[in-house]
Amino acid sequence: MYQFSGKLKTFSIALMIIGALGVGYSFLTAPKTVEDAKEIMASQDDGHGATTAHDTPVLDTHNNAKTSEHLGDEHAEHVLHALKNKPWAATYVALFFFLGISLLVLAFYASQRVAQAGWSVVLFRVMEAISANIVPASILMFVVVMTSAGHLNHLFTWMGEGVFDPASDNYDAIVDGKKWWLNVPGWTIRSVVYLLGWNAYRFIIRKNSIKEDTANDGNKTYKKNFHASVIFLVFFMVTESMMSWDWIMGLDPHWFSTLFGWYVLATLLVSALTVIAFVTIYLRSKGHLPFVNDSHIHDLAKFMFGFSVFWTYLWFAQFMLIWYADMSEETVYFIARFNDYKLPFLSMLVMNFVFPILLLINSDFKSKPWFVVIGGLVILAGHYLDVFIMIMPATVGDQWFFGIPEISALAFFIGLFIFVTFRAFAKAPPLATGNPFLEESTHFHYYNIEHEGEENQH
Repeated sequence: MYQFSGKLKTFSIALMIIGALGVGYSFLTAPKTVEDAKEIMASQDDGHGATTAHDTPVLDTHNNAKTSEHLGDEHAEHVLHALKNKPWAATYVALFFFLGISLLVLAFYASQRVAQAGWSVVLFRVMEAISANIVPASILMFVVVMTSAGHLNHLFTWMGEGVFDPASDNYDAIVDGKKWWLNVPGWTIRSVVYLLGWNAYRFIIRKNSIKEDTANDGNKTYKKNFHASVIFLVFFMVTESMMSWDWIMGLDPHWFSTLFGWYVLATLLVSALTVIAFVTIYLRSKGHLPFVNDSHIHDLAKFMFGFSVFWTYLWFAQFMLIWYADMSEETVYFIARFNDYKLPFLSMLVMNFVFPILLLINSDFKSKPWFVVIGGLVILAGHYLDVFIMIMPATVGDQWFFGIPEISALAFFIGLFIFVTFRAFAKAPPLATGNPFLEESTHFHYYNIEHEGEENQH
């Protein structure tokens, strides 16, 4: 049995404490008044093209004229709203990223059971351990859901006061037309259903997977796990798209994309596969997975490469169709991100497509753990940026930068991930001995046509 080392446990707890303190500090130091926002505007270098109160043009008419001072106040209120949102948004980016990774690891695990794949059985306990993160991440997401529904944060603009009231100055006719979906009770109930459904499957499959090791029931437990996985995958495919609409697209309630659910799936799936590879390589290097060979690492790297290409296809398909149609209600999404987030936007494209192609297209490189780790670090950073670019423009506008909130949130969730994953791995045998495909998995070797041809020549 694996023992969760004291050093790793201390490191993970330290990350969580440092991260929590940093996030708390970000909330405490966020501006509270318009005057605070004006001071920040006056002191900061206007690197994102924001208009300050001093360079606001004067509109002087006889009736409802607005002076530069009034416009400056309006802009200061906008900046105040964005900066108050920043700690929430930074935490939300990291939370969604790690919850999504845990969910997609669970979905990939379920797909391996349903496909009755032989190669991946030796990785089942690794995937089960990673998916344990879905429990604390779901609890924290529930907190965000309830604080959003209770108007304790302002991440979702459609929840603002008067948005659905035609008599209000804040009335939004476009959002009002979507109130059959965008309404607080429905949004909250759907969110709770997603979280409960995902956690229910994880609880059942983990319990029965351990039971499978000692069950002497003619594979009845194995078949129960198979059927539970089939049901979960159907539930997952529906709820993953709906979750993407509610938790991400809902941040931009005027915008829509029919590809968005698939796009979010692709970015989280690549990240999940990379995390599986990381944990597997680490545990194998420490001697805790002696039955995992280079062929298993090779197949994980193939999935990383393949779904990186899939992500690129979906990104380009979504971008190309919106660009070609040139409809203002759709193009505004990319215009905001390219104009105000040019560096992370372009970096994300290189990191998520060009880099994986160059590193992982060679078959031999996929079997080298250190090479997979290098490629994986870039892939994870790139897909974190992808989630960052999905969320931040809608929540903080052009008031973005990588500072204490972002770094602290990442530190907290990395520490939480390490603590929960390795604690869960230590609670069960590292090998799923009751799976009927175990023998095939322990003797798995990938078929390499090039090497086969060389052997035939000799």
